Amino acid sequence: MASGPGLQSRPGLSSMYAMIEDTLRSLEARIQSPTLDPDTRASLQALVEQLKTEIDKLEDAEQAESVVAHTAAGAREALRSEKDDDLLSHTLEGMQKSVRRFEASFPDLTKVVNSICQQLSNLGI
Repeated sequence: MASGPGLQSRPGLSSMYAMIEDTLRSLEARIQSPTLDPDTRASLQALVEQLKTEIDKLEDAEQAESVVAHTAAGAREALRSEKDDDLLSHTLEGMQKSVRRFEASFPDLTKVVNSICQQLSNLGI
């Protein structure tokens, strides 16, 4: 994957960029499984390449930062031993809004991710 200008240049996102790279490497390794038929393997490989291209296009990573921050806050609230239902609800609403904005800002990236998820789901992964 080429260095995405938005993700690598933002200090707060370096760990997210590393996680994305690790996830892509893992996915690419799994795609090489001999149990996949050649057409499915080729389709998934093409989608991963599209995903890399879309990630590299991210120049304004603020939307990604927002999704990550809201997701972390939502997980933190959901895992608290003493839950505050109002705070959890508010946090989850913020996460949903953030994801919708991300989808609107990066429709091609969202489409590729959804396609990969659908194919993996169809394979039972």
